[in-house]
Amino acid sequence: MENFETIAIRTQTERTQFQEHSTPLYLTSSYVFEDSEDMRAGFAEEKERNIYSRFTNPNTSEFVEKITKMEGAEGGYAFATGMAAVFSTLAALLNSGDHIVSARSVFGSTHGLFTKYFPKWNISHSYFDVNKPETIESLIKPETKILFAESPTNPGVDILDLEYLGEIAKKHDLILVIDNCFATPYIQNPIKFGADLVIHSATKLIDGQGRVLGGVTVGKADLIREIYLFSRNTGPALSPFNAWVLSKSLETLAVRLEKHSENALKVAEYLENVPQAESVKYPFLKSHPQYEIAKKQMKLGGNVVAFQITGGLEAGRKFIDKLQLCSRSANLGDTRTIVTHPASTTHSKLSPEELEAVGISEGLVRISVGLEHVDDIIKDLEQALV
Repeated sequence: MENFETIAIRTQTERTQFQEHSTPLYLTSSYVFEDSEDMRAGFAEEKERNIYSRFTNPNTSEFVEKITKMEGAEGGYAFATGMAAVFSTLAALLNSGDHIVSARSVFGSTHGLFTKYFPKWNISHSYFDVNKPETIESLIKPETKILFAESPTNPGVDILDLEYLGEIAKKHDLILVIDNCFATPYIQNPIKFGADLVIHSATKLIDGQGRVLGGVTVGKADLIREIYLFSRNTGPALSPFNAWVLSKSLETLAVRLEKHSENALKVAEYLENVPQAESVKYPFLKSHPQYEIAKKQMKLGGNVVAFQITGGLEAGRKFIDKLQLCSRSANLGDTRTIVTHPASTTHSKLSPEELEAVGISEGLVRISVGLEHVDDIIKDLEQALV
């Protein structure tokens, strides 16, 4: 199987004696052994088998196998949430004294890891401006181990040249970790451009209906081995039920992303002609500063549009309050269109200085464009902007 849609639908666990057509739920915490030798060999990892669902489970294994194939990776591990994936991936690979070089525009909780928690373990970081990637090499130190970035970024929808990042990582022997949440494996495959590890918050577009939490990291086998061992001991595993839901969701990811992207482009084009909306950003808008890079590495533009609302923080709140169809939520990647004002919600715990540092203005609005009829989405945005 080589085609994305076929991988998404036909990658399944082995059928049981009941010959089910759809993979069943394996709601079990543990597994039995035939005898003491089977038990010994299992724990010694001399045979591949399920031991305990904190380690592996048929449902989580199926989900991971799909993402691994979709991303062109060697292996992977699934987590309870996207942030569990980010933390566990970095914590498994970093030691006291190590240094991270990261794009300044990262998700608020990732920023919190870098600034509030990693320093407790003597792990430092340096940020580079997403609009000045030529400064990256000047930030690399002898103790730098990881180069980290999101593309597109959350919530500003900036694009980083993954091929350029891959070249830098290879030159300086760094581990390149890319958060691919906004793009999904259908739109973008960072490993093709030099990434060593790819992270997803499966809670977003991979689930696609706002139902369950989940995360996954895929990439090079030796790195995944370290992440697996760390996670096996620390316990951030994805639940079998959520894995089952997410694996089913992957079956429709391609068709959903096609429609999401079609709607999002129309919304972005509408906003470009609205005086209350400034600096509209969508990867496949020709006005996007990194449009050519986006076209090079992305199959579609995705479902997230960002813009600056004239009037700043207060205007952003009023706009949110006037919405009638679109949902007010901190999530994204849902079938339902979601509008978020990051400065007063997802990034509200950041100081004004920190907001500026991660490139978020008080008037920034993020729209996760859903699968409703695009005319209805635009109509709601139109009445709320007046």
